[in-house]
Amino acid sequence: MSAPLLLWVILLRWASGGGFLRGGRTWQHCTDLRPLDVLSEVAPARGVRVFHARGLRGLQLSASRPRALAFPASRLFIHCDRFPEEFSIIVTLRVLGVPAKSNEYIFTLMAEESPGVLVGLRYSPDKLHFLFWSQERAGGWQSRVTFPNVSLADSRWHTLVLAVSGQSFSLTVDCSSSKDVVVETPFPASLSVRRANFYLGNRQRRKGVFTGLLRQLVLLPGADATPQICTTMNFKVATLSVPTILQDVPVKPVSNEVLKYPYVKHRLDYVEEYQNLVTNSETMGIEVFTIPKVGLFAATANRISPPGSAIYKWTDGKFVPYQNIPTYQAQSWKYFTIGKKIFLAVANFEQNERGQEVSVIYKWSHRKAKFVTYQRITTHSARDWEAFVIEGEAFLAVVNHREGNNHNIDSVIYRWNPRTGLFEANQTIATSGAYDWEFFTIGPYSFLAVANTFNGTSTKIYSHIYIWLSGSFQLFQSILTFGAADWEVLRIGDRVFLAVANSHSYDSGMPAPSNFYAINSSIYELNITAQMFVKFQDLLTYSALDWEFFSVGDDSFLVVANSFDGFTFSVNSIIYRWQGYEGFVAAHHLPTIGCRDWEVFHTADGSYLLYSSAREPLSKVLKLKTT
Repeated sequence: MSAPLLLWVILLRWASGGGFLRGGRTWQHCTDLRPLDVLSEVAPARGVRVFHARGLRGLQLSASRPRALAFPASRLFIHCDRFPEEFSIIVTLRVLGVPAKSNEYIFTLMAEESPGVLVGLRYSPDKLHFLFWSQERAGGWQSRVTFPNVSLADSRWHTLVLAVSGQSFSLTVDCSSSKDVVVETPFPASLSVRRANFYLGNRQRRKGVFTGLLRQLVLLPGADATPQICTTMNFKVATLSVPTILQDVPVKPVSNEVLKYPYVKHRLDYVEEYQNLVTNSETMGIEVFTIPKVGLFAATANRISPPGSAIYKWTDGKFVPYQNIPTYQAQSWKYFTIGKKIFLAVANFEQNERGQEVSVIYKWSHRKAKFVTYQRITTHSARDWEAFVIEGEAFLAVVNHREGNNHNIDSVIYRWNPRTGLFEANQTIATSGAYDWEFFTIGPYSFLAVANTFNGTSTKIYSHIYIWLSGSFQLFQSILTFGAADWEVLRIGDRVFLAVANSHSYDSGMPAPSNFYAINSSIYELNITAQMFVKFQDLLTYSALDWEFFSVGDDSFLVVANSFDGFTFSVNSIIYRWQGYEGFVAAHHLPTIGCRDWEVFHTADGSYLLYSSAREPLSKVLKLKTT
């Protein structure tokens, strides 16, 4: 059986609730591979109040009625009485502040006849503790895994994903780099929950009751939920399951923040111009990112050097210049973190003043409060960087577009070496005039898609999807594309899609079409039965260069960067709304000039779109107006 076919046999078992392989072991499920919504079991209930804070709803738990916030584990573990061996716990919470030397319990699972905690999560100032009973109840002992430097007491909403597998424990806060801990005592393979109860916000007593707000508490058996949570744009409020009472938005807030009915839902009503962002020169790409405790930034990849490219900081409701960085016909930026280190990599298309063709990785200096040069990497007309983590290891992949006039060259995947603190070449993949990498996960598997654009004679060529197997990426599927410039992964409910932006149709051996640039871009959907991505929808685009997926309330949207219609660069880019069985339907037409890239970002004041123009030194911030 071939490797891809074997993978899909495993994936089919995973998708149908059959468990999956991890670390050489198979987790045989008892509870199905569905999210188990712990919080919904006590909402609404006596001892629970609904509060509105910073635009979201959460539950405040009563310290005087701990037993009112309990329910038997058998409500969730219907088909068996064992806790899953591998799982994720997803929590969205707002911590108001914890006194020094105090602990507050987010939840516990406790047996009726024992004061010990079978499974639990508690928070103390700057630390998160995961508790579990080390073996079957008789003869076992209380074990604790501590994650230090977890600062949540800032009165903001935070989403935590705790993934547990054997001796490995991983915590991700707001989709930042994971904190990984390996301990001697593994989580038990067979932990009985017979005659056990869940306690929300306490451990069966008044002391240590959680005083903040809870919005989400979900147990996901058999899977690391981090990839699913961290694909959403607004990750701090990302959800797998939220109690019904918390899902709606109040008509208007009231002074004491307690919610009143009736409710209405957020809907995207219209888009308005918000800021004209003057740039150093034409902008080929934009990266929006947040540096914790510093602020929100946007990096523009500008064509002309000098002055090079710029970084802007969101200040008083708009982007203002913050730092200039020398670049050489920069194409894109990529922000990523490794542990506490913060990096920003630029893809340079042209040689520097010394005749060197290099792209550069910059590191954030907390002392200087700016990015400084960290590592130079030889590239060939680089178009894009993609950063990702597989099995705890950090990777950085560069798209090499061409070397001289040769478009059929290798692009390179680099692996982070913790000993040297540098990226080192790990694997090369043959590409053809490539523009973009897109990394994504499905269940426990990692994929990397490349957008191949031009092979020297034609744009009608195959782009490829690769799968990580046995320590390297291997070809999984090839899809015919037409000057592909971008891949974008979309997740809507349980469905997974890939959208390709086709830029133009050209073949030196074929008659010229009436318009090279008016061409369908396509959306493909994962079909497990067919063992591949299959075409779901075609959308007419005009030299499309980018897709950006985002959500507003319960609605999903996809915006395309239309850059040229064959006659003019002044072309409408379009926001498409997800309409279920109708697919994506045009909802908003946005006037753009040579649109190259879209980014979505969120602040406390709302949600925004930022687009870059490859034809003029002016990018624009658009505000999403909701009703």
